[in-house]
Formats: sequence, C-alpha cells, structure tokens
Amino acid sequence: MRVLVIDPAAANRELFRENLAGFQVQETASVASATGTAAHFAAIVANAELLDDAGELMAFAGETPVVLVADAPSVPHAVDCMRRGAANYLPKPLAVGALAAAVRLSSGDAAPPRAPRSLDFSNILGDSQPMRELFNAILALGKSDCAVLVRGESGTGKTLVAHALHAASKHRHGPLIPLDCAAAAPTIESALFGSGFQANGGTAPAAGSLLAAAEGGTLFLRAVEELPMAAQGALARFLDTDAQRADQRNTGSLSADADAREGADVRWIAATRADLPRLAARGHFRSDLLARIEAATLLVPPLRDRADDAATIATAILERNAAQLGKAGLRFTANALAAMGSYPWPGNVRELATAVERATALASTTTIDADLLGIGGTASAFPSPAAAADAGEPPETSGSLESFFVRFVLDNQDQLTETELASRLGISRKSLWERRQRLNIPRRRTRKRGPRRQ
Repeated sequence: MRVLVIDPAAANRELFRENLAGFQVQETASVASATGTAAHFAAIVANAELLDDAGELMAFAGETPVVLVADAPSVPHAVDCMRRGAANYLPKPLAVGALAAAVRLSSGDAAPPRAPRSLDFSNILGDSQPMRELFNAILALGKSDCAVLVRGESGTGKTLVAHALHAASKHRHGPLIPLDCAAAAPTIESALFGSGFQANGGTAPAAGSLLAAAEGGTLFLRAVEELPMAAQGALARFLDTDAQRADQRNTGSLSADADAREGADVRWIAATRADLPRLAARGHFRSDLLARIEAATLLVPPLRDRADDAATIATAILERNAAQLGKAGLRFTANALAAMGSYPWPGNVRELATAVERATALASTTTIDADLLGIGGTASAFPSPAAAADAGEPPETSGSLESFFVRFVLDNQDQLTETELASRLGISRKSLWERRQRLNIPRRRTRKRGPRRQ
C-alpha cells in the first residue's frame, strides 16, 4: 500500500515512516512539493497543522483519505479537523500500531475482524478459542446499530476492537472519532454536545461538537468510567431521546421535520477496564447511562487466558521491529517462546509489546532468550490480576521491566525529549510522568531552560 507522508519537520517524517513499516512510503515537506497526484496513494499522513493552510491539503487530497497527527492535540482541534474532512486524528505520542491501523481503516484496507492469516500487528492477532469467539461477536454486532460496551483489562486491545467494530458496521464509511474521557473530563460535556446543546432542549448536537463531527460514523468513548456525573446525565438524556426517536421512526409516528432537527446518526462504542455495574451500585456511575451503553457487551480476554497467542503476537512485533532496526532474521529461542506462553502478562499485549521492543533493541546476537525479555523466572514479581482488582488499581508491571524503565530513562533523558522518551518506551507522556513520580526519577535541569517543572 502506498502512503504519502507530509510534514515540514524531518524528525516527524522519520517517525511516521518508522510507524508505517511494511507500507510503501513517499515523503515530502509540504503539499506544494508533493510530486504526482493524491490519487496515486491509498492514504495521506500529514501534520495536523497543515490543515490551517487555507484548505490546500484537503484540496490536494481530493478523495484520498487524510490521517492527521497532532503535535499539540486538543478536543476542539480534533473536532475542527474531522469537520473539515480528515479521516482520522491521532495525538502524539503515537501509540504502538495506531498510525498503521488508522491508515488501513481510512483506506478501506481493514479486513473484517477474524483470526488473520498474515502477521500484522495493526490488526487483532490471535487464533485461540477466546479470540475466535470475539471475532465472531464483532462480525455479528457489525450488522446492528446497538451501542457496544467493550470491557477488558489495561493493555488488552480494546481500542483495536473498537476499530474492528467500526470497520464491520454500516457506519464504516463515516469517521471514527475517539474521545478519551479521562483526558477531556473538565470540558467533555461542551466538547461532546457543543455550547448550544442545552439551549435546544438537549436533543440535537450543536455544530462543531464531537457528535456533529461523528455524524454517519462512530463515536468511541475511551475510559467511559471517567465521565463526570454531569456529562453522564446529559449523555443519558440524549441517548434516551434518541432511542425514543428510533421507536417513533419505526412506527411512523415521527415527522420528517422532527427527524431532521433532532438526534444524530452515530454508532456508540464505549470502553472500560472498570466494573461499571459495581460503580453504579456505589453511586459512582449512572445506572440509566449504563443501561444505554451496554446494549451489547464484548469482553476482550486477557493474554493469560489465550497463552497460545502470545508467541504469534510477539513474533509479529519482532519482525516489524527487527526490520526497522536492520536486524532481519532475529528470532526467539524455544526457551523464550515457552516462557511467553507460561508467563501471566499482567500488562497484557501492551506489556508484551514493550518487552519485545526492548529485547529487539538490546539483542546483540541473532536470537532472543527469555532473560532478554525480562520474564525468565520473574513471574512472582508481578501482582496477580485478582490482587490488582481487589486493590481497585490496574495491573502494573514491575521487577525487571521497571529496572529497564529506570535505566532507559536515566541513560537517555539528556538526549531525548519527554515525547521522544515516551514514544521509544511505547507509552504516553502522561504514563511517563506517572512512572517518574512512582519510581522517583526527577527530570533533570537543562542548560537552556533551567529547572523543568514536574
């Protein structure tokens, strides 16, 4: 698949190219310097700031989907970009596999979710019985308009499942707009519905809102348990009104004028790692909203429940990373493969990806053994999922993985920015900051900027 990358900064173009391993990438610094026509490419990946150039980027793109990557992401900017025709909007630092997945989805190259024959980490990997059941459920729900709640532990791949649900649905030709409820919590109600929502009785989203931008597509609420109670109430009322309108439309009692003025043609997908019924019972989540968003529930199995898939996923990540680092032919030993199958992976696929990426970078021979993955004989150093659930906290990696984190940050923080550090570690800047606090790794002073704020 041919992809055109447009960004004035050479470092950004290199980052995009690394995240698009396996694609035929052509890069340029500006729209004006692009050679050929956009029709020659399956997708365009561009810096989101280029959309400010008087519509030049979208005019050049024509029918070719545009995936925008934002250096300084914000909810209002995302809404504006989607309204102006962007196929997807990704914040930096880029999550592992996010850019490749967005390109495939935007270009229509995302196959229906199934146990894939090819090893492609931008899709959902796995051929175990739990994953086959998940794939079948995704295909079945793709035929429905009902809201879907995706449940699973941290790092299981809930976002990939949401993308697959969108790709399998009749809304696949519309945008998929993700909203991180935790990050956007202070202003989420206005971002979701717009400033005029209450003025029109809470039935129609205002122009410029995320709901309006998602028209004809899918709105994906990440970490839905983090929605403030006021926003939960507004969303519950909107979904209730929308359901009543659907019933009236089906019975023929809704006028065409009312249908045009109210509601939104949006598929709702929410994701959570929390026990929402338990939160609702404690008064921390609205039961009426829960009833609306869990019309269907998908449980993404943890990696420990599909141990046979660990080697498949790890091998796909290894092949991609080895190609990027010029270490083609790098492979796992039998001991490493056995260790991956027996290790509980409390951090799930995200932890596995981090371990393999680290091992690939550190490998000095043609093989990777269990000790290089940091899992040989260290399983007891990690909290059990049950213990983590009882504590009310997501599972965290520790032991040798934390040792690697400390060493990597101390060795590289003078040469890399916080964004670059997070990107190399495969985590967000927020996670990097949180781990710095937990592991007591202060940010060092710099000669130019003086002391950095925590």
